Amino acid sequence: MEKKLAMVAFGGNALLRAGQKGTFREQLENVERTCENLLPLLKRGYDLVIGHGNGPQVGNGLLRQEAGRQVFGLEAMPMDFCGAETQGSIAYLIETALERVLRRAGVERRIVSLVTRVEVAADDPMFQHPTKPVGPYYPSAEGREGVFREDPQGRGWRKVVPSPQPVRIANIDLVGRLAREGSIVVTVGGGGIPVVRDADGHHGVEAVIDKDLASALAAVELRADEFYILTDVPKVYLHFRTPQERALDGMTLAEARQYLSEGMFTEGSMAPKVRAGIRFVEASGGQCVITEAGQLGDPSCGTRIIA
Repeated sequence: MEKKLAMVAFGGNALLRAGQKGTFREQLENVERTCENLLPLLKRGYDLVIGHGNGPQVGNGLLRQEAGRQVFGLEAMPMDFCGAETQGSIAYLIETALERVLRRAGVERRIVSLVTRVEVAADDPMFQHPTKPVGPYYPSAEGREGVFREDPQGRGWRKVVPSPQPVRIANIDLVGRLAREGSIVVTVGGGGIPVVRDADGHHGVEAVIDKDLASALAAVELRADEFYILTDVPKVYLHFRTPQERALDGMTLAEARQYLSEGMFTEGSMAPKVRAGIRFVEASGGQCVITEAGQLGDPSCGTRIIA
């Protein structure tokens, strides 16, 4: 019988928890705890592909660049370069932590990481409407390059960049081959390095791709059986954190779209995850599971989006 393939998108809390400084030791310990929760999937025989976020790490990188500019006059690197840096460093953390977990559990699997470019359309309308905040807050935007918006909570001004739709993932066929041969593959980190195609090939752009959408596209192209989106709550909730709060065991595509249209899910939090789940299910016929990593030992965990 052919083994099942699962795409797993790590949430931000897999790397950095609230109140932490983001030290190497903190992030490694966080990743190791998350990787321990993948063991039930491996023991059930799944082939695994892992995607992950990189928001706090990119933010810290931009802070280091700002310090380098002010103290040493160093030129800042573009966003696509920052994305490549964090893909490599986070993949190293995942490989290191997962190797420890597998050794303790007596599980023999290779772990392979690919620094991954993700193509976006040069005419994506989001390039005209940047909305994704990145990097630190500043007391003003005066004299700074790029588009800045004032934080509605009064924390200062922050750079915003486009968040275009992922169109194509480089080397996704190789990812699938490695995964179905038994390797655990880390790819599309941070949503992938955003690139556009031109006559000479591809070049990077100043943008951030949503990591859940990129992971959903990867899951579709890999023909994954299941797509797991890991977050910091065990299920999706209606009326979250209100007296009417209600956990959902499952949603059909129609129900998920209805709840989105009614504003049941917060933008920047659960709404993008539900959209990514919808995209995977409607394109593949598989099922998406949104849950907290510690719930993966239960085969019926989380909120399931089904066709």
